[in-house]
Amino acid sequence: MTVTENASAPSAALPPLAARTRSIGGSPVRDILAVTARPEVINFAGGLPAPELFDAEGIAAAYRDVLAEVPARALQYSTTEGEPVLRAALAARACARGLDTDADDILVTTGSQQALSLLATALLEPGDTVLVESPCYLAALQAFGFAGARVVAVPGDQDGIDPEALAELVLRERPKLLYTVPTFQNPTGRTMPAARRAAVAEVAGRCGLWIVEDDPYGELRFEGERVPWIASFDGARDRTVLLGSFSKVMAPGLRLGWLRGPAELRRACAVAKQAADLHTSSVNQLAAARYLSDRDLDAHVTRVAAAYGARRDAMLAGLADALPAGSAWTRPEGGMFLWARLPERYDTTALLPGVVRHDVAYVPGAPFHAGEPDRATLRLCFVTQTPDEIAEGLRRLGKGLREAGREASREA
Repeated sequence: MTVTENASAPSAALPPLAARTRSIGGSPVRDILAVTARPEVINFAGGLPAPELFDAEGIAAAYRDVLAEVPARALQYSTTEGEPVLRAALAARACARGLDTDADDILVTTGSQQALSLLATALLEPGDTVLVESPCYLAALQAFGFAGARVVAVPGDQDGIDPEALAELVLRERPKLLYTVPTFQNPTGRTMPAARRAAVAEVAGRCGLWIVEDDPYGELRFEGERVPWIASFDGARDRTVLLGSFSKVMAPGLRLGWLRGPAELRRACAVAKQAADLHTSSVNQLAAARYLSDRDLDAHVTRVAAAYGARRDAMLAGLADALPAGSAWTRPEGGMFLWARLPERYDTTALLPGVVRHDVAYVPGAPFHAGEPDRATLRLCFVTQTPDEIAEGLRRLGKGLREAGREASREA
């Protein structure tokens, strides 16, 4: 056969993609951000920190110093577990917040989202059961679904997971783990009180359950008193994996997160990480460690939290006029999000395209539910815009909801 004849032969079909890539959809938040990327859109949909509040000068100085003083180390491969100087700094911060931690307890990850993926790899077999809050952080649902887990929502209330319902589900479903964001939860903004955390820890100890405690927002407190981590309660000390991140307190572009957990599970996650990316960026880790050494991150976070608190107040001040009569919403003491529920007749997914025509966006609540979705709910991020922009965005939101609601009523 000649080369010409071979080139004209029909091509065979390629093997299909893995089933898990076909069964797990993309992120609705990312899809909305792509649609609403126009600069005139006031976007309450994303979970984006305010860029004007980044300490760009301090971070740039940290990179300059690291590259000037230890360029070979900064630009070279590193250990999978993470740079020792950064792990030591992270351990010191945990100790200062009441959780005894050694540098060896820490595994540095490429963002805390990678920590979720590593835990899913290390803990879950296809068909295993994972318990989550309702509603739940969307990317966690994706990570567990991608691992082939069966995800079950635990009933709860304004204080989070109901410990009695949790105990019943553990006995009935035999889950591998419980995933929770107990402080300034995404998407609701609610915080689990200390007594509820102690009860959840007791269930985990008595019934045999891993707890994955995700804490990306806990330092962004505007008011009230700090609540201890679940990992600090006796019943949970040997079975809780605590996740942290610099994305919300330093800058998300650094892609630096970490997990603190028991040795056997941490080693399994390190093996999974070796297969994923070998190690997290050396230069980013060293720059973050230098920043922690030279700058006062806590003072920076205090300034950011004060600005975010004013933005939360601006959003709370305008919600009554923006949302339909009969709506209800949370009042978070910190974090980045609040959660609203419109009257039963509203479907926030169906209404969104009409609202976006008014150059404002939110995230519908339905995708955040592992079970039956509440279609009248939505999430609003209040930190990315200034108070004046928030006021204008809520004006647009109110107009958009009214017009989209009238159109939906006519079509019905």
